[in-house]
Amino acid sequence: MVREIVFDTETTGFNVNEGDRLVEIGAVELINHIPTGVTYHQYINPEREVPEDAFKVHGLSYDFLKDYPTFRQVADEWLEFVGDAVLVAHNASFDIGFLNGQLKELDKPLFTWDRVVDTLEIARNLFPGARVNLDALCRRYGIDNSERTLHGALLDADLLAKVYLELLGGQNAMLKALADVARETGKPLVVVLMIVVQRIAELFDMVKTLFEF
Repeated sequence: MVREIVFDTETTGFNVNEGDRLVEIGAVELINHIPTGVTYHQYINPEREVPEDAFKVHGLSYDFLKDYPTFRQVADEWLEFVGDAVLVAHNASFDIGFLNGQLKELDKPLFTWDRVVDTLEIARNLFPGARVNLDALCRRYGIDNSERTLHGALLDADLLAKVYLELLGGQNAMLKALADVARETGKPLVVVLMIVVQRIAELFDMVKTLFEF
């Protein structure tokens, strides 16, 4: 059984090392790439004002957030929810960076990169040169994102889960065949997909070299 947590965060800014803080975490659970309906959602008191630029992105003000628990108060609950699952995020270096930054301050266990899947990296490999932000990928796969007027962690996690499953195959026959390979080898589908993407890139480079002569 492969358990994955597809998640998203909202923050007060871009740099946890300069005092920016998490204000929201949203996550959905997948078991063997199937949504279970289990979710996690938490607003977080950042213990600081929310800059105007950040507010314009997610619409969460300090006045709204100040009555919610701090990250210190919810960290153990979040870690328990995640357990030993694979973490899936879009531009994972940002979200994992914030989580690890605040977990480190609390002397809590950090998330290691060997259990993280970055859908942004997968999308860039599949669609080189194309726009691969969440809205663009929703449009590509016909996923309804009309409720996404502002960034919201749980809504974005739900949309990302749908995008992630499409990136792993969707209704594509070839990628369904890869799913069969994953089942036969016991490897997670994302691992099989990344191996194939890597091999295709190597083949492309080899063909390109041949035509340079």
